Amino acid sequence: MSVRTKQIASMVEMLPVKEQEFAFEMVKRLMLAWDPNYTKLTPSELRELEEAEVGEYLDEDEIDWDNLEKYAA
Repeated sequence: MSVRTKQIASMVEMLPVKEQEFAFEMVKRLMLAWDPNYTKLTPSELRELEEAEVGEYLDEDEIDWDNLEKYAA
């Protein structure tokens, strides 16, 4: 979580519950206006996607589905 996000969360926590609900609805409307279909990537998601695209891939047949823990990073 970024420093700015932590600051925002801290400020919202100081508000009475009714105002917290208002803040939540306002942020939700901002998000829907910015990305109505939830298809845009955040900067960190974009970085992860770009890293994955240059990384190694496993063929589905090569995956041991009964022992997935061996693939954990």
